[in-house]
Amino acid sequence: MVRTGRFTFDGGAATYLGTALLGFLITTLTLGICYPFSVVLMQRWRAKHSYIEGRQLVFTGTAIGLFGLWIKWFLLSVITFGIYLFWVMPRIEQWKWEHTDFASFPVSTAPGVTVNVNH
Repeated sequence: MVRTGRFTFDGGAATYLGTALLGFLITTLTLGICYPFSVVLMQRWRAKHSYIEGRQLVFTGTAIGLFGLWIKWFLLSVITFGIYLFWVMPRIEQWKWEHTDFASFPVSTAPGVTVNVNH
């Protein structure tokens, strides 16, 4: 497999662990009700460290924007004894991608990435 450098990621273990731990605590201490805040924390971390052809990603979603959907999905999951979760997870993934974009500000390239400006 040839590495093209078109997709790069520069996240580290320490910041990942801290972000994941905070998200876990938020979700656990609120019995899952504030899970959207955890989703947004993790997606912002991922986007901040992700580059496509030297362009940094940015996550534009907000926890409040996901919260209403999450409450509806949470209640449907409880009512269906968890069966509705099979539909919830793909919808959360869809929501995350719909709220991911390229950063609008100039960004230096990720380490080791060469950007071709003649697109």
